[in-house]
Amino acid sequence: MQNAKLKNYLHLHFLVFIAGFTAILGELISIGSIPLVWYRMLIAGILIFIYIKIIRLKVTVDKRTMVRFFAAGVIIALHWITFFEAIKQSNISITLAMFSTGAFFASFIEPLIYKRRIIWFEILFGIIVVIGVVLITQSEIKYINGILLGISSALFSSLFAVMNGKFTEKYSATVISFYEFISGVVFITLFILIFKGGFSKEFFILSTLDWIFLFILASICTAYAFIGAVKVMKFISPYTVVLSYNLEPIYGIALALILFPETETMSPQFYYGAILVLLTVLTDGIIKNSKLFKKKTTKPTKAD
Repeated sequence: MQNAKLKNYLHLHFLVFIAGFTAILGELISIGSIPLVWYRMLIAGILIFIYIKIIRLKVTVDKRTMVRFFAAGVIIALHWITFFEAIKQSNISITLAMFSTGAFFASFIEPLIYKRRIIWFEILFGIIVVIGVVLITQSEIKYINGILLGISSALFSSLFAVMNGKFTEKYSATVISFYEFISGVVFITLFILIFKGGFSKEFFILSTLDWIFLFILASICTAYAFIGAVKVMKFISPYTVVLSYNLEPIYGIALALILFPETETMSPQFYYGAILVLLTVLTDGIIKNSKLFKKKTTKPTKAD
């Protein structure tokens, strides 16, 4: 039993490591952010479709749900496009530091979706996150485009996470992911056809390394990571999972410093701001998953 628990903890941190490694692949892949996300979602969608066929999972949903999945697919596509474009216009460290602000956005989006009141410490933590972002921006103003794209990516990610939280109450994560990935491909395809004049020959001509990195991104960092995260949550508490995934930027920035020291070494003020944001996110996760907080925010049931 103890070995099984340890195995799942190791699996969880491997998944978090994979999430952090996504940014590294974004740096290594030479194609633009739009084709990168198109290929990622297409390959991941195909792989999940094969998995669905193997396990014979029922994927039928009604039209209303399909529309909602399509909307979520557009949002995750926009999240990934802005995320990878932020890396290309700044670097991994800037992008991941800005991505950490997602918890700040979620604290305001979640009350709107779930119709609950905003908690006082969410406002306080939001102010602290803004201070951290200001510190980063002041020290790395040359990366302002990457900073703005990274913040946009965090906003889309938070909106997507809150929407998906609603979906998982009723549908399998595998089914949700399949429809969202295919929806993302359809959305990007329409965008290219309408605003880019269609697909060029160069769009489909990739280097061998780009194909390898794209397959790793779509298979291990997307299809496997989505399915693996769901499996882990069956054995480990949501608190541990959420808190562990907050370590993604730390893993990613550490990897970036090791692999790309010439472009990823930042000013001291950047690290002060990044640490402030990350500590705030971790503290928020600890408080919200504490037994005392859950007890206070649980609505009492009405007597019959």
